[in-house]
Amino acid sequence: MQMAITGDSHSQFHVLAVDDSLIDRKLIERLLKTSSYQVTTVDSGSKALKFLGLQEDEQSNPDTPYVSPNNHQEVEVNLIITDYCMPGMTGYDLLKKVKESSSLRNIPVVIMSSENVPTRITRCLEEGAEEFFLKPVRLSDLNRLKPHMMKTKIKNQKQEEQEELEIPDIQSEEQKQPVQQPSSQPHPESQPQPSALLQPNNNKRKAMEEGLSPDRTRPRYNGITTMV
Repeated sequence: MQMAITGDSHSQFHVLAVDDSLIDRKLIERLLKTSSYQVTTVDSGSKALKFLGLQEDEQSNPDTPYVSPNNHQEVEVNLIITDYCMPGMTGYDLLKKVKESSSLRNIPVVIMSSENVPTRITRCLEEGAEEFFLKPVRLSDLNRLKPHMMKTKIKNQKQEEQEELEIPDIQSEEQKQPVQQPSSQPHPESQPQPSALLQPNNNKRKAMEEGLSPDRTRPRYNGITTMV
């Protein structure tokens, strides 16, 4: 696999360059490096997809990319610049794969070609390409790349900020929900039965009735003779 990563590791933007021509790859690599970009070069669209973490599922629809579980991408790609005419997967096919991916569709894609074909240019721009450069690519052409990367970077930052704001909102909504407290009422089995509540009152009433009995109000002289 022919792949090369060049440029200052502290460069702000990273460009993935795709071209099957060694001469054209070296040229675009040198121009990007001169513009202070970090550069990764590959010689085919399939290798570009692999670097991006996408691969074609050979057992399903080849037009549908899937996220590979073995994603070895270590650096963020801020822009893809690819040749149009390549064996196997063309630059147009690569463009479609990227734009169909929910995780990569925001990456700007620029197409290069040595043939000035208006219908080809229009088709790529309609599919989502940011620019269409005619070869040989010049340094002045690459000066048009940075605005596209800046726009995407600002968009991603706003999206991240929005996601960070949504998290506290969710947490606050969860805190607003009333917490169900355990019932303070005793279990039905532990509640005194009505008969049990009435029993002490019945005993008390009985005792009062016995205390007011006529037999209790007069002295008893059973078995005693009273002398008058």
